[in-house]
Amino acid sequence: MKNTKLYLAMALCFALAAFAASAHAQTQTFKTSGGDLKITPVYHASLYIEAGGKVIYVDPAKPGVFNGPKADLILITHDHPDHVDRDMTSINAVKKDGTEIWAPAAVHEFVTSATVMTDNETKKWGKFTIESVPAYNTMRGPQAGQYFHPKGRGQGYVITYGGKRFYFSGDTENEPELRALKNIDVAFICMNLPYTMTVDEAADLTKAIHPKVVIPYHYRAMPATDLNAFKSKLEGTKIEVRLLEWYPKAS
Repeated sequence: MKNTKLYLAMALCFALAAFAASAHAQTQTFKTSGGDLKITPVYHASLYIEAGGKVIYVDPAKPGVFNGPKADLILITHDHPDHVDRDMTSINAVKKDGTEIWAPAAVHEFVTSATVMTDNETKKWGKFTIESVPAYNTMRGPQAGQYFHPKGRGQGYVITYGGKRFYFSGDTENEPELRALKNIDVAFICMNLPYTMTVDEAADLTKAIHPKVVIPYHYRAMPATDLNAFKSKLEGTKIEVRLLEWYPKAS
């Protein structure tokens, strides 16, 4: 039994390492007035952004393999373990001297070096403008009267660089504040049950925001057919849907 568990653990490690290497082939490049901005998926909700000589990570967390460039800034959406490690393993893997961490107050409780951002706060960071936007549930939770993502505990981000606006939803349902977002060029939209949105809800939010490009992420437990269904629901909208592989095939 011990040998079997060891073999499975080693197989998972090899699969993740191979997947991490292939993630670089999925890097998305966007033209801006400030030069190219590149976004590389890592795993689930983890990704990193490269532009203007700076690197920004969003939600570095296990079991992602972080062998890319070190972070100048880390943005964390909320305190769930698929978005941040309480032991800071993934943060420590990507940080360097001088790395800044911005996060909601719930994350600051254990990542005490983080600068707290609250809902609807806007900050300048070099050539970037970073806005925190609400991310929460009003329908789904573990039991009556509770929600998986209470309002005010987590947030998404809109990052503006070189005149282009990039939205990262974090974990949320299709809420009015998000439907009101304007001038979004690229949107990363979550969808998985029971924690965030259905395919229909994610498509409806995307139509309301109407970005030029949408990239679904955080869709674990949803088969590829659901991603294709999401894409089909946006036909005729002139929104480009890019389906990336966020998980190893063997997982």
